This record gives sequence, C-alpha cells and structure tokens, in this order.
Amino acid sequence: MVSNFNFVSFIERLFFKPSILDWVVIFLLFPLAFIYGMVMLIRRLITSPKRYNVPIISIGNLTVGGSGKTPFVIALASRYEETFILSRGYGRQSHGLIEVSQRGKIVTDVYHSGDEPMLMAQSLPHASVIVSENRKIAIDLAIQKGAKVIFLDDGFNRVDIDKLDILLFPQKIRNYFPFPAGPFREFYWTKGLADLNLVENHDFHRLVEIDNLQSQMVLVTAISNPERLDAFLPEGVVDRIYLEDHAYFDEQNLHDILVASNATSLLVTEKDEVKMENFKLPLSVMRLKLQIKNEVFDKVDSYIKSH
Repeated sequence: MVSNFNFVSFIERLFFKPSILDWVVIFLLFPLAFIYGMVMLIRRLITSPKRYNVPIISIGNLTVGGSGKTPFVIALASRYEETFILSRGYGRQSHGLIEVSQRGKIVTDVYHSGDEPMLMAQSLPHASVIVSENRKIAIDLAIQKGAKVIFLDDGFNRVDIDKLDILLFPQKIRNYFPFPAGPFREFYWTKGLADLNLVENHDFHRLVEIDNLQSQMVLVTAISNPERLDAFLPEGVVDRIYLEDHAYFDEQNLHDILVASNATSLLVTEKDEVKMENFKLPLSVMRLKLQIKNEVFDKVDSYIKSH
C-alpha cells in the first residue's frame, strides 16, 4: 500500500510520468504554460545581473522537485574554505534571514531552517549556511562574514545575480512543458544560458548506502517525486508511506505506522532524518553521495580562480 496526497500524486504523475489521459490535461494547460514561459523569459532578458567580488556558484534545475541539488552542493562546498551556502529554505516554519550554521556550528533548529539547509549544515562541518528569501541580503551578510566562496542552492532563476550556473537534469524527461502544464520553471531551451548542464548517470551518479539495514522496513519519506527512490530500495520494504515534500513528521504517527506495518525500522532519507533527530524510533537511513566527473570540479575551480 502507498499512502499519499491525491492532488500531489496527480501533479507528480502529470509532470514526471504522464499517462495518455494526462496529455489531454497538459495540452489544455499549454496556453497558460506558454504565457508563464514568456513572462519568465522577458524577466530574464530585461534584468541586469549584479556582479560581486566573491565567486558565486548556483546549483539548480529547470524542473520543480528534487534532482540531487542538495548532495551536489555538499559535494562541491566540501572542497573549499570559508564557504557559505545560501538557500531559500523551502518548507521552513520561519521567515526572513536566519543563520543555520556558523563555520559548522548549528545555531538554529530544523523548523526554522528547513530540512535541506539543516542537512547541508550537518554535512559541512567547516561551512556556514544561511536561509533567506532575499538572496542579495544573504550574499551581503556572507561577504561581511568573510565568505571566500558562495553557493546558491537552487539559484538559476535569480537572474539579478552574476554567477556560475550549474543545472542538473534527470536521465529521462517525459514532459518538457513549463508550469502549469509541465515541471519546467522556464522554457526547456533556457538551459543554453547555463554554464554547465549535467545529466544524471552521465555527468554524475548517485551512490546509496543504508545504515542499519533491516529485513522488514517501512519506507516513510517527504520528498518530491518519491518514486525516484525505487531504484535504490533494498529487499525487505514491506510498506511505503509518501508525505508531501518538506512535510514534518509526528513521532506518535510514525510509531503507529511502524506497528501497523509489523516492521522493525523506518526506512528514511537523510533529508527526512534531520526532522526526526530526537525521535525514539528505529531508523534505517539511506545515505546518498554523488560521484561527479572531474571536469565539473575543474570548471568550478577555474571560475573561482578567475575571481
């Protein structure tokens, strides 16, 4: 059995695995998608980006949902000193600018930071993480605090900032339309404006290890398009519970799920785990790392040296 939100499930199918009937909806939505794409294009064409005296690297994607941005940021940021990661902090229960970590020291909780910024903060013991809807204010603070390199999490659409743009793409794309007919935030061909376009299983590969592997586990996760985990699931998954992306968990509810499924542990991602830090529940955690081509590191190194 798979439990999920019906509307969210429909949208994810429409965007990532459309059926024949879904294509009828997609084409009905095409006029709105075209208008949306044109608005985003005009915005990009009329905006002059501001250049900073610190190298800024954006890791983003053209589609909504997960594409490996967080582990990619972690992999890149871990290679440099005095690094700052700036994120909007999707799903956080707070507003404004909040420092998540200061050179590795966690200074807030996951409810104020959001799950992905907290995961980055915990994974990067020498970096600083800031969340803010206003990226320019966050950049100014990072520079004030001595940033030598700044990484923007999901910053391709920040056309007002001069930066190195890296876009991540899944190996297969079935719907190339902009929102709301498809998953793209801009026209697909806008990728030509990025500095690097990287495709999963070609330019980077996911490596998954599972801590505390059990013979009977129930998968509980709150990530976008959770079916992308299927390729990495081990034997012994007796049930799957899908929550909305960035959703927070209730410990008692998870306990009830564990008992009802007759499982010995909850199988979760690292992004889920940071929201269960004080839960007294048995967890099996999917640890994700990326294997990235050396050419990508060389390109980023060259950009940083140019500053």
